[in-house]
Amino acid sequence: MNRPRILFTAPSSGSGKTMITCAILKALCERGMNVSSFKCGPDYIDPMFHEKVIGTKSGNLDLFFASPEQLKRLFIRNSGDTDISVIEGVMGYYDGLSAASAEASSYAVASALECPAVLIVDSRGQSLSALAVLKGFMAFREESCIRGVIFNRMSEGVYSALKSEVEKLGIKPLGYVPKADDMVIESRHLGLVTPGEIKDLSERLKKLAALLEKTVDIDALIELAGSAPEMELPSAEELPALPKTKIAVAKDEAFCFFYKDNLALLEDLGAELLFFSPIHDSALPQGAQGLVLYGGYPELYAKQLSENESMRRAVAEAIAAGMPCLAECGGFMYLHREMEDMNGDFYPMAGVIDAKTYRTNRLGRFGYITLTAREDTAYIKAGESIRGHEFHYFDSESCGEAFAAEKPVSGKSWRCIHADGNLLAGYPHMFYGSNAGMIERFLRKCSGKEQS
Repeated sequence: MNRPRILFTAPSSGSGKTMITCAILKALCERGMNVSSFKCGPDYIDPMFHEKVIGTKSGNLDLFFASPEQLKRLFIRNSGDTDISVIEGVMGYYDGLSAASAEASSYAVASALECPAVLIVDSRGQSLSALAVLKGFMAFREESCIRGVIFNRMSEGVYSALKSEVEKLGIKPLGYVPKADDMVIESRHLGLVTPGEIKDLSERLKKLAALLEKTVDIDALIELAGSAPEMELPSAEELPALPKTKIAVAKDEAFCFFYKDNLALLEDLGAELLFFSPIHDSALPQGAQGLVLYGGYPELYAKQLSENESMRRAVAEAIAAGMPCLAECGGFMYLHREMEDMNGDFYPMAGVIDAKTYRTNRLGRFGYITLTAREDTAYIKAGESIRGHEFHYFDSESCGEAFAAEKPVSGKSWRCIHADGNLLAGYPHMFYGSNAGMIERFLRKCSGKEQS
């Protein structure tokens, strides 16, 4: 199966991966190519930037959440009939589950997918030393998968002088990106701002794409992607035939963190997704049999969410009446009695969780986790596990006790998640594919046709 693909990576975060990846996506689209895109790791926001550029959903590729075989299956499914797939790495190329491990790194994804990697080297304040960085990354693993390099924040003169030296290393010099301060994306308390909040983003990307057409060899990038070996389609997962169900899924400015593959699994198991806005709508979608509240930035819209009393009441009444509900991170915050916003003001929320959720001054419980049920719950039995991650600057007076969260390397653990009746709610983001049985049980509960 032919799947042209290329992965953009860097020695570290802050090297310009996201803007360069988006600009190249834009350049490919401007050429009329049908493009698919992916992000390594659990990040939600970078795929939003990809989606803004290519106009279709971007997916995640994560080797903590998925096995190599499952990763290939998800990649093949989500790349569809596109002409080329562009993958953006995470952190530094070899950075994985721990400080001394490359497990689940961008390098591991490139290896699993046999994908040519292009190293983006931020060469600010460097010239020849940038090649030492490049050579070090190529030599660090016997098969690094690195096949090309783009130098960020480098002048035309320096690039021209270094180009022949790069060729001596046996890889392709693909160009340079001159310093472009107007292309920088501001940081926010949780990763980056979302693309819809950046003024003139489309125009900025169009300008940067036009610049890269002059300074980066896009034709050579396309050729490099086409050199990736053909892929064999792994055997398909067998899924049970479940009754059709209608699932209300919160989606608006406040709730915008979704794993494409989570939504796809719900649909594969027979769910019809009914998207609604806790900010703008007055009631849950008609006929909804279940409720899913994903994460996002509810703290930025606390006033609007609170003022929509009819929706808060509808959510609380549905859950009290037994409607199955999955809520994570921002969705979990919305279910609290009160939520603090970014200005330190507290606002009434749905009141399902009788506690306050409040802002802290530090990143709390950050990183990958394995979640193991400490007791039988509606969707996961005692001792069963599902994988996920946490990343938030907020906390709760009541995080729950139903699950034990354990970090994969250090073994550090804590208790979390409320499992009350048909409600499963907590800060962790879950990847459904790591325990599809949980979603099967959830949908059976929604349909009212549970297995005995």
